[in-house]
Amino acid sequence: MGKTILSLGFMSGTSLDGVDAAFIESDGETLVKPVGNVFIPYPPAVQDLLKTTIEDYQEKGESPLRAQASTVLTRYHLEAANSLIDTTKRQPELLGFHGQTVLHDPLRKISLQLGDPSFLAQALGCPVIYNFRQKDLEAGGQGAPLVPIFHQALKGKALGASVFVNIGGIANVTWCGEGACAESLIAFDTGPGNALLNDWIYKHTGQAFDESGQIARQGTVHENVLEAYLHHPYFSQKPPKSLDRGNFTLALCQGLSLEDGAATLTALTAKTIAAAANFYPKMPSHYYLCGGGRHNTYLVEELRSLLSPSLVEPVETLGWQGDFIEAQAFAYLAIRSYQRKAISFPGTTGVCASMTGGDVITPQETICNRRKLVF
Repeated sequence: MGKTILSLGFMSGTSLDGVDAAFIESDGETLVKPVGNVFIPYPPAVQDLLKTTIEDYQEKGESPLRAQASTVLTRYHLEAANSLIDTTKRQPELLGFHGQTVLHDPLRKISLQLGDPSFLAQALGCPVIYNFRQKDLEAGGQGAPLVPIFHQALKGKALGASVFVNIGGIANVTWCGEGACAESLIAFDTGPGNALLNDWIYKHTGQAFDESGQIARQGTVHENVLEAYLHHPYFSQKPPKSLDRGNFTLALCQGLSLEDGAATLTALTAKTIAAAANFYPKMPSHYYLCGGGRHNTYLVEELRSLLSPSLVEPVETLGWQGDFIEAQAFAYLAIRSYQRKAISFPGTTGVCASMTGGDVITPQETICNRRKLVF
C-alpha cells in the first residue's frame, strides 16, 4: 500500500445545477476513503450565464462571456472548497479541478473547460490538477469518459461483471469485468441523460427538473419521435465514443404536450442506456446507478423493466453516495495524475495505450495554507 493523499475534487456537470465538492483519502489504487462532500447550487442567473456561454461555444466556437463565466464559476468552486474545509477541519493536499465543459469535440481534439485553476491553487494553497482530457485527445482518444478507473476502484475484486451507470446531463456506462483489471474496462456515453429532459421541463414550467418523473409518468411516449432520435448515427457507432451536450436538441419534440415530451425524452434515456448492453462482452449481474437521474423513480422503473434479469440498484448499496461519485472521481484522478499513473485506457476512451493525463499548477508558497477570499 502506497502513501495516501487527501484530495479535494470538484464537478460542475452538464445539468448546470451547481458544483459538487468531495474530499477523499486514497493511495491512487484500491484504497479510497470518503471524508466529506458538499453541494453548492448555482442561482438561476449563474445557470443562465453558463448556459448562454455554452450555447455560444456550440454555435460559434467562442463566447464574449467566457471571462465572466470563468470567474463566477471559480468563485463557486472556492465557496464549495471553503465550506468543505470548514466542515471537515481538514486541509487538502491536492485539488482535482475539472471545470465546466463548454465544448467537447474529439474529432478536432478539443475539450474546453471554464475555470481558473491558478486562482484556486493560490487561494487554497496547494497543487491543482486540471486539463484532464487534452493529453488523451492528442493521443487519439475521445478524452472521455475518465471516471471508469474510479468505478473500478469502487467495485473492487469481490463482485462479478457489473455496470456503473452515471445519469448526469449525458448518461454514460462503465462495464467492469470480474476481478480488478483496468485494461479490461469498457466505457462510453450512451446518450442524453438529464440534460434534454431538464431543458424541456424548464422551458414549459420554469422548474429545474421532473421530480421523481411525475410529469413523464402522466404522458405517452411518441414512438415516431423516439425512433427519430434513435436514428442518430451515434447510437450505431461502436465504442469507445463520447458526446457533447449540444449533440442532441429538443427540435424533434416540438408540438408535443409537456407530459408527452417528458415521457418521450425519459424513454430515450432509458432505451439508450439499455441498448448499451449490445457492446458488453458479458451481461452484468448488477447495474449501479449514480448521478442525479437515479432520483427519477419513473426512469429507474423503466430501466429495471428493460434491464431485467440484471439487478438495477443505486450505488448506495455499495456504501457510496451517488450524487458525489464524479467529484470523488476527480479527486481520485488528481492523485493518479500527480503520481503519473494511467487515467485513461483503450477500452474507455479509445486511446492506443493506457496513459496518464492532466496538468499541474502549484501555488507560489510551498506550505499548504488556506486563505479565504472575498469577492
